Formats: sequence, structure tokens, C-alpha cells
Amino acid sequence: MYVYDDYDQQIVDERVAQFGDQTRRYLAGDLTEDEFRPLRLQNGLYIQRHAPMLRVAIPYGHLRSDQVRRLASIARRYDRGYAHFTTRQNLQYNWPKLEDVPKILAELAEVQMHAIQTSGNCVRNTTSDQFAGVAHDELIDPRPWCELIRQWSTFHPEFAHLPRKFKIAVSGSVQDRSATLVHDIGVHVVRNAAGEVGFKVIVGGGLGRTPVIGSVIREFLPRQHLLSYFDAILRVYNRYGRRDNKYKARIKILVKAMTPEVFAAKVEAEWAHLKDGPMTLTQAEIDRVAKHFVAPGYQTLPGDDAGYLALKAENKAFARWVERNVFGHKVPGYAAVTLSLKPTGKPPGDATSEQLEGVADLADKYSFGEVRVSHEQNLILADVRQSDLAAVWEAAKTLGFATPNIGLLTDIICCPGGDFCSLANAKSIPIAEAIQRRFDDLDYLFDLGEIDINISGCMNACGHHHVGNIGILGVDKSGSEWYQVSLGGRQGHAASLGKVIGPSFAQDDMAEVISQIIEVYVEQRHEDERFLELVDRVGIEPFKTRIYQKERAHG
Repeated sequence: MYVYDDYDQQIVDERVAQFGDQTRRYLAGDLTEDEFRPLRLQNGLYIQRHAPMLRVAIPYGHLRSDQVRRLASIARRYDRGYAHFTTRQNLQYNWPKLEDVPKILAELAEVQMHAIQTSGNCVRNTTSDQFAGVAHDELIDPRPWCELIRQWSTFHPEFAHLPRKFKIAVSGSVQDRSATLVHDIGVHVVRNAAGEVGFKVIVGGGLGRTPVIGSVIREFLPRQHLLSYFDAILRVYNRYGRRDNKYKARIKILVKAMTPEVFAAKVEAEWAHLKDGPMTLTQAEIDRVAKHFVAPGYQTLPGDDAGYLALKAENKAFARWVERNVFGHKVPGYAAVTLSLKPTGKPPGDATSEQLEGVADLADKYSFGEVRVSHEQNLILADVRQSDLAAVWEAAKTLGFATPNIGLLTDIICCPGGDFCSLANAKSIPIAEAIQRRFDDLDYLFDLGEIDINISGCMNACGHHHVGNIGILGVDKSGSEWYQVSLGGRQGHAASLGKVIGPSFAQDDMAEVISQIIEVYVEQRHEDERFLELVDRVGIEPFKTRIYQKERAHG
């Protein structure tokens, strides 16, 4: 993985010192709240419902074991002993004291981490596939390109004060595991007819108050032009994006208003001034970054380990865990393991300091000292030998990370909601827990198959509820918490937005509402028909009829 050079370390250290002085002046009364707000936002610091929240960048979801241990140490010393992983591969501390934040940032800088550009109207943390570099369906490793984007976007002088926040996701595999179509820019690695590697560029995706699926504005961009083309996109957005209304300021609004065709034409016209200029990536520059992403010291192993296969055949619990939590690796004899942060009764995406330290130990022992963070708020050991899978499974059980539910109903994506966030209309975590407790039968979960539930506490859609197979949105109704349900959303190459089934439901009814949705699925599905396939076939009416008939009966 990428390691800071002297320049990287210098700019992060200088920012830590700068913010330390700004915080000191604010606490001394020398800076007003209005003066301090943009300064703290530039350093990932929000003021939430009960305390500050600090968002730490995890570029394209990659962590070294020493970084994981430092995150654990900070959680123990400066927070309440845990941290929260987000849908954009960041980490959040929910309880730091304002006066401690400069010390936290200094300790992060010691292990090459920071909170720069994790908030504010700038280019945010670039995200990617959690299996990048090891996926069996990968065209090329997207990580060097993510790192080039990170270096281009960090402190870019033209794009520090955009009309609104800006998010980029990159996918290098046949399957899109990065939700690229709902980002401001989504990038797919592609090959043209001549076999050359380039990029399909998608612009104007996003969720929140106005959800939009992005539009392709270039089918094939030669790889050397990635950054100059991005520069052209951002320049057009900076020039034409609205600044008079923050709810209409995202690039998705601009692209929709202009039409994707007109927006693409403006980008091409702007790019004409940049193409083949100083921003063109040379092979030497591509190689400079790519050398940080070479394969670790893999052993030459048989395609399938005999002991692993025997245990899988004789141990149903282990076989279940393998089926849901183990992903095929491009190197024979290895596998990628997802550690589920979704056990019943725990907030989705949370990990304690003790768990983080345990994960760091597992990474050192079994996965070349590296940990990944997924868009689905889970952790990954990407390079585990098949012969070590049983030992990893046992250790994951001890840590509480072995729930075999990846991709199933209880692998819920969930924002912190009203328990923490000052923007939320309703709590998210209690809804997730109620659903998990209702569906705590693994046999039943496996029979149901793949179903995604996404929960957001407000229209900002941090839980990506619009693209959940079942989406849940917290809404305010006369000062009380209610929940709107949608069906049929999905991410990936065929991303689509869910359809709202009708009026919202009270908090206490939500587990039962989900149960009724699942009952309709079980009753009407054909053999081996997945949940989304049924929704596509019959629409939302059967679900709507069942739920609101019962609502009226109970009313």
C-alpha cells in the first residue's frame, strides 16, 4: 500500500500545527464560531448532537496494522472506546473533546493518517473496491489510480471551495462494488477494442434530497488523461454550479439541468485546453505510484487446501461462514475474508478498541499486515491462506466478527442517525437492531438469500437508503420519529433507485413491516428467485397491499 513521502508528511504535519493554533485561538475567544467553523470543517471536525465528531480519512479503504492500532488507541484515550466505519470507507469518532482534537490529529500524523478534506465543499476521500488488487474478477488494480486522484485532489487550489462537497469512486472489476453510479464522478476501468486500458467516466450521480443515477459522459478515456479530464469536469462544475442554494448545489443538479450531453460538451471544450498539457500522466509517474501496490510475498500453494475443504465438508457452521464471508482470490490457495461488523445487538459499522487491536493482530499474523474497509461498513483481511481460514474463523468468533451474514438481511448499512447526528430526523441504530433481532435465525436468513437493507436517519442519505433493496428513511412527523420504506433499489452497474411504498410507519412497527415484506417474498417467489428479481417481476403493489391492510386492521 502507499507510504507517505517526505512531501506528504510535511503537508500533513504543517496542517496539524496550523489547526492546533486555530483551536487554541478559538478556545481563548480570539476566533468567533463563524470564523472557526470553516477551519474545523477543513479538518474533518463536525459539531454533532452531543459532542464533536471527527471523521478520519481512510484513502480507498486501506489500513496498515499499525494504523489500526493507533485508531484503537485514540478510541480508548480520547473517545468512549469505539469507532464507527462509514459507507465511504472513513472512520468517525463520536465523542472527542474539542481541546483534544489537535492531539488526536498529531497522533494520526505519526502513522500517516489525517482528517483533511473529509468534510467541507471540496473533493472528499476517494473510495474503491474493498477487494482491489486481489479480486478474481478484476481487470486491473484500481488502487494506483485512486492514489493518483488523492494526490491530485489534496489541497488543489482551484477546488478547495466548490459549490458543494464532491465524491469520487473507482471500480476496477467486472462487478462494481464501489457504488460508482451514485457518486459525483464514478470511474470504471475498461479496455478498448485494441486492448488498451482506459476509463469509462460517469458524472452526476448522488443520493440525498434529490437522488440521481449518474450519466456516462465518456465511454473511453485514455489512462494518461485521467487527471486532466477530472480537472475539466471540476472546472465546469466550479463555473456553473449553483452557490445560492445548497440543496441545488451538487453536480447532479447541474448535470440534470444542463442535460448530460450539454455538460459533456462543456467538459470536452474545457479539456481541449488541458489535454496533452503538464497534467498528462507519464508512464514514469504511473510507475512511481504503482510500485507501492506490488503483490505481497505470496507462497506457491495448491488451488484448494485439503484441510480447508475437509473442514468445510464436515462443519456446517464453518461452511456457512465460508459461503457468506469468504471471497475468491486471484492467487491460488488464498482467499479474502470479510469480518462482519453487523452482529445482532451492536450498531452496524462500530468496532471497539479491543476489537480493532484484535483485527490488527489477525492482519499481522494472516494477511501481510493489511486491513480493508468496505462500502458496506465491514472489515476485510484480503490475503488469507486457505489453510489459515479455520484459525481466522475461530479468532473472528472470539472478536465478535464472525457472523455469517455478508449480503444477507442483517448485514445492514446504517448511518449513526439521531443517536448522534444533529441533522437526523430519526434514530437509525434502534431500527437496525430491531430488524436484526427479528431475523436472528441463520437458517432462515440463508434461505432468504441476498437482501440489502439500508437505513438513513435523514434525507442526506448517509446510509444510502435509496439504493437498498429495502430502503428505510427516518422522517420527522409533528416532532416524532417515523420511517418511510422503499423497495427495489440496488447498486452496481445496474444501479437503480427504490420506490417508496406509501405513508411512513412508527418506530415500534418497523420490524413487523419488514417481516411482512419478507412474508410476501417467501409466498410469491419462484424457486431460487431472489428478492430483487421478485420485486422486478411483481412490482411494489403486493407488498404495499399486505402492509397497509394489516396497518388498517390494527388501526
